[in-house]
Amino acid sequence: MKKEEQARSLLGVSLSGRPKWQQFLLCTSGFFFGYLVNGVCEEYVYNRLHFSYGWYFTFVQGFVYLALIYLQGFSTKHMVNPWKTYVKLSAVLMGSHGLTKGSLAFLNYPAQLMFKSTKVLPVMIMGAFIPGLRRKYPLHEYVSAVLLVVGLILFTLADANTSPNFSILGVIMVSGALVMDSFLGNLQEAIFLMNPETSQMEMLFCSTVVGLPFLIPPMLLTGELFRAWNSCSQHLYVYGVLVFEAMATFVGQVSVLSLIAIFGAATTAMITTARKAVTLLLSYIIFTKPLTEQHGTGLLLIAMGIALKLLPENQQPLKPSKTGKSSIEITEISRKADEEEGRPLI
Repeated sequence: MKKEEQARSLLGVSLSGRPKWQQFLLCTSGFFFGYLVNGVCEEYVYNRLHFSYGWYFTFVQGFVYLALIYLQGFSTKHMVNPWKTYVKLSAVLMGSHGLTKGSLAFLNYPAQLMFKSTKVLPVMIMGAFIPGLRRKYPLHEYVSAVLLVVGLILFTLADANTSPNFSILGVIMVSGALVMDSFLGNLQEAIFLMNPETSQMEMLFCSTVVGLPFLIPPMLLTGELFRAWNSCSQHLYVYGVLVFEAMATFVGQVSVLSLIAIFGAATTAMITTARKAVTLLLSYIIFTKPLTEQHGTGLLLIAMGIALKLLPENQQPLKPSKTGKSSIEITEISRKADEEEGRPLI
């Protein structure tokens, strides 16, 4: 008997019962809005105001998340998973956020995006090894991912040449964030599959609450906590920018979790990578930077990668079998059976 699809909503907008393309459009719209605002705010704070406190800013962002989740009406009585489910996820999540934001102190924004743009490939590879997922992707999806990554690297290299800020420490930090990202999306997808009753709000609330203490040791060891507190206390308007950024990122984060729950980690990674190209374009428009032929080549490859990703996965004709089911239906039933055998996931 076919299992009913888990009822899901996005910030009060119901996703259940809608066609897949509408779910995709709603989730990607929320994601693009949240993270485009996030990208502009990050570049403004780090590159224009020169406030480079990644761990501290992630810490502040966490408390804004908790306040927004509370306003959404979520409480611990709505939890369906034990707290221990989120320990590994929270450590990876906070480490990724802190290292990503902190790397901007040693890399310019385009250089950081160049490294982060490769995220989709390790996410796809890691998805093949996470117990319970064991994802297998068709060849055209790997080709699509490579085109997307190469295009974005070309685009960001063109900008990095005009505004160099390159440090080996920044490379190490963003590489560490990349490794954590390869686990993050797949772990989130595994939790959704392990317990379909898991809501996006529970995922975000628990990973934030459990993850915030993980940020304290690096802030104390590096002395960033006291430097950031003193610096931001003298420029209180920075908190206003951070709160605004966190509110927008909250919308984007809930949208990302919806995408992972419905479409999977690899598809979500493709979308987040494409978003980086749009963020860079906005950066050029808002901060008035010159566009070159290399930028155009990068954008063309990105467009090709996205177009290839949109190709249908199954193109073989429907051939009824002796049981009356098409070959595609049999393949889908077999795939679902394989997923069931792989549980529990974490």
